[in-house]
Amino acid sequence: MPSTPLPIYFAPLQGYTEAPYRTAHHTSFGGIAAYYTPFVRIEKGVWRNKDLRDIAPGHNPACPVIPQLIAATPQEMEKLALLFASLGYREADINLGCPFPPVAYRKKGAGILPHPEAVAALLEVTGNVPQMRFSVKMRPGWDHPSQGEALIPLLNAAPLTHITLHGRLGIQQYKGSNDAGLFDLFYQQIRRPLIYNGDLRTVADIEKVAERFPRLAGVMIGRGLLANPALALEYSQRQALSATARKERMQKLHTGVLDAYSQHIEGGEAQLLSKMKPFWEYTDRGDQKALKAIRKSRRLADYLRAVSAWIHSL
Repeated sequence: MPSTPLPIYFAPLQGYTEAPYRTAHHTSFGGIAAYYTPFVRIEKGVWRNKDLRDIAPGHNPACPVIPQLIAATPQEMEKLALLFASLGYREADINLGCPFPPVAYRKKGAGILPHPEAVAALLEVTGNVPQMRFSVKMRPGWDHPSQGEALIPLLNAAPLTHITLHGRLGIQQYKGSNDAGLFDLFYQQIRRPLIYNGDLRTVADIEKVAERFPRLAGVMIGRGLLANPALALEYSQRQALSATARKERMQKLHTGVLDAYSQHIEGGEAQLLSKMKPFWEYTDRGDQKALKAIRKSRRLADYLRAVSAWIHSL
């Protein structure tokens, strides 16, 4: 185990880690070096207002945020990078890893990995926006690791602050297991700081990865933090939270997210509950009966009673 804990980065997950969640997690648990936003994209020549609201500095108070972009062309990437710069950001992450077919089939995310010339064109943009620093989050290939390996010279030559690698191929999406062997292929050849991402659900998982790859620059966690929001804090402090502290922090996290969505959603209880249900999708601890009631709730009062019972069970 390293004498100093590795930095923990919160992975971007569409529909889960929006600004209300990031802010509430930062104030209730923390332990995160930076929160990466779900990717911002260009649609029909413009960006979506929803994405703009999510990355607006005023919606991310005192929260260390790195916006992520996804693009198929250098023109799209430069437009998004300049948008981030205009909002005061000085660092951006390039998504070369999104595995979802509607995105990948447009030669974006992991779908661009079999096309080294397209990746090279995107990376060239990093020199066109000197006020911004860039990193990459990627997979080791779309359907074969040779695709990612072919990009290593391009990645080593680009002025990237770091590279985050998820060990599944794009075609796998989130099925199967994260392949540490594929990660090792990059670990041996990449000359940029490397961050490990994928299937980190416990402090022991993080420590195992840190021991196997001692030159890591950090780890990035998504679903593991949604399942256990205390994971980064417990790892960095090298100590598990007490039951009382866990309950108090979970209550603060949930209240923060609920209050933020309550202020912005105008569709009534049904829409509010639909926004809150993803909060619980990866949770597997606590009273399972209460958890089932949370997920089945159709009225806000029933939902809140079930949440209270679940938190009390921790």
